[in-house]
Amino acid sequence: MLAEEYRLGGTCVIRGCVPKKLFVYASRFSDTFDEAAEFGWRLSLPHFDWPSLVAAKDREIARLEGLYGAGQESAGVEVVRSRAVLEDAHTVRLLKSGRRVRARTILIATGPRPELPRFDGIELGITSDAVFDLKTFPRKLVIGGAGYIAMAFAGPLCRVGKRRHCRLPRKQCLARL
Repeated sequence: MLAEEYRLGGTCVIRGCVPKKLFVYASRFSDTFDEAAEFGWRLSLPHFDWPSLVAAKDREIARLEGLYGAGQESAGVEVVRSRAVLEDAHTVRLLKSGRRVRARTILIATGPRPELPRFDGIELGITSDAVFDLKTFPRKLVIGGAGYIAMAFAGPLCRVGKRRHCRLPRKQCLARL
């Protein structure tokens, strides 16, 4: 049995690697349009449409989630859309139905959740999860952090608009890698 409260596919598919790579792919077109003119292509002025990118990302994630679910079910896995709570070493309780399930071995895979630091003005900030669902693209953007997740967002978010600015601490960029 697989109990999932949110969506199938895990962090990478739903709010990590896959949507970020789709944003990277979309951001590369900006340079391609510029280069095409140098090779004889006459294109009307390209326009980036953030809501269209978000909608395309949502469609792809829904497609992948469907494949994950179908794969689990075809392998004989019972997929239950519910949060599961560990009651003892061999029992989980499904919150949606109250059903208790016993098993010799229970694997708990909670997935990470980003947290915002505490300081004045943080109410204006969002986490990396929320970036994928912004209704409009921000006119200005500050990325707090300099690790691989910050860098993974900095590239595509700065490339999709010619007048975007990302501010990152230079000395610390990818310092721990």
